[in-house]
Amino acid sequence: MPENSDIEQAQTPDPFEQRLQAELEALQKCQTEHQVKSCMECEKIIGCEVRERYVKAVYGSMNKGDTGGFEF
Repeated sequence: MPENSDIEQAQTPDPFEQRLQAELEALQKCQTEHQVKSCMECEKIIGCEVRERYVKAVYGSMNKGDTGGFEF
């Protein structure tokens, strides 16, 4: 039977997942404000800081802060 700390840890997102969620919400807000369904539709995609932060958060959530490449 799992201990309480194991259950709490499973329910609490790690900092990388928390950052990813925050950046996803910022990205979705930006898309709504610009009336697009995808960043690819936006004329400001090149150099967009909101999208860049989101992409970095995605990579951070995938590697949990470790450096290096990814294998897909």
